[in-house]
Amino acid sequence: MADIRRIGVLTGGGDCPGLNAVIRAVTKSAMFGHDLEVWGIEDAFLGLVQNRIRPLTNTDVSNILTLGGTILGTSNRCNPAEYFVEVNGEPQKRDVTDRCLEHIAHANLDALVVIGGDGTMSGAANFVRHGINCIGVPKTIDNDLEGTDVTFGFATACAVATEALDRVHTSAASHHRAMIVEVMGRNAGWIALHAGVASGADVILLPEIPYDIQAIADFVTERSRHGKRFTILCVSEGAKPLGGRQVVQEIDPTVPDPVRLGGVGNVIAEQIEQRTGVETRCTVLGHVQRGGTPCPADRILGTQFGHAAIEALMAGKRDRLIVMQGLTVTDVDILRAADTQRTVPVDHPLVRAARAVGTSFGDPPPHAATETADVESDYRTVPG
Repeated sequence: MADIRRIGVLTGGGDCPGLNAVIRAVTKSAMFGHDLEVWGIEDAFLGLVQNRIRPLTNTDVSNILTLGGTILGTSNRCNPAEYFVEVNGEPQKRDVTDRCLEHIAHANLDALVVIGGDGTMSGAANFVRHGINCIGVPKTIDNDLEGTDVTFGFATACAVATEALDRVHTSAASHHRAMIVEVMGRNAGWIALHAGVASGADVILLPEIPYDIQAIADFVTERSRHGKRFTILCVSEGAKPLGGRQVVQEIDPTVPDPVRLGGVGNVIAEQIEQRTGVETRCTVLGHVQRGGTPCPADRILGTQFGHAAIEALMAGKRDRLIVMQGLTVTDVDILRAADTQRTVPVDHPLVRAARAVGTSFGDPPPHAATETADVESDYRTVPG
């Protein structure tokens, strides 16, 4: 049995459906099962830098299971090892890890439960190297955390994206259009793949499979020739053309992940219309995928993960990431998830199943002539 009396819990990175379910499970499992004190750290690692740490009670975490967002607040702009401060009007990096360690010691925290994605686990790895016991809980709508088959938040994001794709079907059919729905995911296409398959999208574009715009245009034209007068495309924000680059909406050098993707759907819509004459519209879902009430699957998974985090701590484990492998909740080394992303294998079974039912992934048929993207004129950076 570990000598644990008081723990801290924080939520890092972008907000995500199910965060409050995990906070609730961590706090109640700790208090009721092991008589521990739980302290909440506000706004992720920024709360450690600024010493915003407060005790959590049963009342604080009651009736929050169904709430979106996080009662602790979050931030994706603070890495204590590379903390930006303004010097003479210019942002400069400082390592303020020592300040965080002082605040952890002052609050008498014996361990941290760190809820987040790859960026948050990278921040946790910094504390692990300084002797702080960190137990990670995998959170991200992108489902791209190494070591786990699924992250909480992913199921809700897929449900939102699928509903959006279902809804544009009627507009596409009525107006005989090609309709694009651009979804999140950064460099991993899990949301696009699952929502695209669930909605029966005709074309699914993933970051992992570079597309040929002429192959897409030919696919749309061929559907029209066979009497199918509309086409639905599910496009990941990180999709890129053969020989081209991702569309970057904004670059902010003061945040841990400076590249913000977005806008590829509008680029593709313009190109399809130019090449086929088919009226094409794009809907960018954006942060709507992060918000709102978590679906039942994410409430359940968040509860399982939060409880498992406390059980791992009390079993004497150190520096572990709670994961789902198959149907089993287990744990792996937290460093495994730092600074890595789990992307979609190009031969993933769901990709193969989608191809088998006639879905296009924008790549040309074998031995077909391909068109290399003209980066200057055919692909561009969308201004923020």
